[in-house]
Amino acid sequence: MIGKLPPNLMKKYIYARLGIKDPNVIVGPQIGEDSAVIDIGNDKVLVVHSDGITGAIELLGWLAIHIVSNDIAVTGAKPRWYLSTFYLPENASEEVIDEITSQMDAAAKEIGVMIVGGHTEFTPRLGRPLIATVAIGITNKSNFVRTEGTRPGDRVIMTKVAAIEGTAILSTDFREILLKRGIKEEILESAKRFIKDVSVVKEALALAERRITTSMHDPTEGGILGGLSEIAYASKTTLEVWEDKIPIALETSMICEALGIDPLRLISSGSLVATVPDDKVNEALGVLRSVNVKAEVIGEVKRRVDNILVILHRKGRTEKISDVYVPDELIRLWKIHAR
Repeated sequence: MIGKLPPNLMKKYIYARLGIKDPNVIVGPQIGEDSAVIDIGNDKVLVVHSDGITGAIELLGWLAIHIVSNDIAVTGAKPRWYLSTFYLPENASEEVIDEITSQMDAAAKEIGVMIVGGHTEFTPRLGRPLIATVAIGITNKSNFVRTEGTRPGDRVIMTKVAAIEGTAILSTDFREILLKRGIKEEILESAKRFIKDVSVVKEALALAERRITTSMHDPTEGGILGGLSEIAYASKTTLEVWEDKIPIALETSMICEALGIDPLRLISSGSLVATVPDDKVNEALGVLRSVNVKAEVIGEVKRRVDNILVILHRKGRTEKISDVYVPDELIRLWKIHAR
């Protein structure tokens, strides 16, 4: 098994074994909520998130900062501090360490945050570098946004395009395979630059400041469909989305077609999915335009029925998803090409 633990194991072995119950923890571990929210008094909450970057090689350091930042920002808190743990192969060169840390430094400076600690080690029997990162932010208690806040009647908004992170990773870590399958060099170079759009901090904080979203989420593993499934699961609603409204870049379409994968199930950090009351949609789109972020209305929220996600595909086909865990195409590719 590769990827996230399935919900049944999470409930059995993780959520049931959390030590004491602390009354200051407003949001603790649960499916769909990626950050802990802790009451620290004076109408302030501490927002904390941790994540492991295991599906990328060349872009590892850049993603280690931006991915955890996104999960802090979608609560309405600005990321401020980071701790990171490096797991390096025994034979990792100084050049590898230099590349990872220079990427992390550049990403931290772009967002305006500080790396305050962590741990580094050479790890026995490890095939490639891995990083686990913790991000921390603070916001007002009355202000923070929960994934579970979505309500029937809301509209679903998505920023930018699908599979931004996945497209950048595939263009680098699967470069030789894609060249052999006919993808031109200029397409791969263009796709590699998608990594510059992997942050949603700017748009998430702009929306949170106006208090017009009922939920925000960073769709990582499982792609756009995975992110939407988590919103629906957490809020006990059903999301209906329209495939022809979901923007997909040409580079993404070409790369996914060459590899035989679904861009809607490909890791999608860089796209923000948010739910907004119907009468606030135009205001939300205006806020996003004001920070130079493109967005589309891609669906609507309905009362929970038998499924958590309904996708109306092109040419009239309807797909229904009842499981909150959507397997990610990048992980599937790593399994195939690791053999």
